[in-house]
Amino acid sequence: MARSKSSRRWLDRHLSDPYVKRTQVDGYRSRAAYKLLEIQEKDRILQPGMRVVDLGAAPGSWSQIARRLVGSAGRVVALDILPMEPLEDVVVLQGDFREETILAGLREALGEGPLDLVLSDMAPNITGTSVVDQPRAMYLVELALDLAREQLKPGGALVVKMFHGAGFDDYVRDLRGSFRQVTTRKPKSSRSESREVFMVAKGFHP
Repeated sequence: MARSKSSRRWLDRHLSDPYVKRTQVDGYRSRAAYKLLEIQEKDRILQPGMRVVDLGAAPGSWSQIARRLVGSAGRVVALDILPMEPLEDVVVLQGDFREETILAGLREALGEGPLDLVLSDMAPNITGTSVVDQPRAMYLVELALDLAREQLKPGGALVVKMFHGAGFDDYVRDLRGSFRQVTTRKPKSSRSESREVFMVAKGFHP
């Protein structure tokens, strides 16, 4: 089947993307790695010995970075609805974060101790219809915040991908009710045409 003009343009842009090219040199599984690295440079969210959960982890570039920075004394649990190739010293779980049985398995994998950091790069399958896509995206970030409130230790942090639209401002106000510092980040490696931003919430207070 011949490619459409739009898919051809996407492929050309993807292959010429400097961040895609860098992944081949740096050994990361996707260009999303550079978004987290930029956030880390500004906010220092990852430290040795931390316990971290990575939601929406596949193909695994955020988990790669988290594993390296938390070191052997830390722990990283990765979860995604999509299959993900194993990563050394990372607990990889596959399932739908919206299902209670999967959440129960995640809690079991995390063990007894509280989390230092919740990472969420989750996004719904995009239909192109904002009245459908935005509520789905907001539901996922609300679940990430629920998990953070349940599992984070005092002073812990949450990094969550969001899309501007209905519910965005209310969610940010909700974040400010649980974290002492909330910052919006738009990494340079995030494509300019994308509505995505990353909320970095630090200083969790139950």
